[in-house]
Amino acid sequence: MITFKAEIERFHDMGEKTGWTYVFIPLAIANQIKSDCRKSFRVKGYLDQVAIEGVSMVPMGEGNFIIALNGALRKKLRKEKGAVLELSLTEDTTFKIEMPEDLEIYLSDEAHLMQNFLKQPKSHQNYYINWLNTAKTEATRTKRIVKIISAMDQGWDFGTMMRDGKERKD
Repeated sequence: MITFKAEIERFHDMGEKTGWTYVFIPLAIANQIKSDCRKSFRVKGYLDQVAIEGVSMVPMGEGNFIIALNGALRKKLRKEKGAVLELSLTEDTTFKIEMPEDLEIYLSDEAHLMQNFLKQPKSHQNYYINWLNTAKTEATRTKRIVKIISAMDQGWDFGTMMRDGKERKD
């Protein structure tokens, strides 16, 4: 387990990451957690005294990473932008998300749908599954399944699917 301190930061203008609150993980520390890795991976440990598991470290180029801090996690931490956190992290090799049975059935209807889903990076597969599993009503879940099927039919990644149909504010 690697222990270090990091300041909570926020992206102002960073494309799809605009508004994200995060902590920056420099290359030297990222290499101690998972050597020579340049793609997203999961970590577990502690942010201050708050236990975490299955949290993504997202690459930011040049070997550096970030950990996004969603609202629920910031609330547990009772900290916002500018505060310093003590992080104790190790790679989480036990984290696994299972595909929901209903999604698997619909993707299996046509071979290319399942192939396009399995071609996605594991992180994007997890984004789709988590998004589907957070639907609060059956109607919302059904709409999300339809949107995922449409995205797989077009070979889209998660970000492209989420941006589809949203009007640009120019």
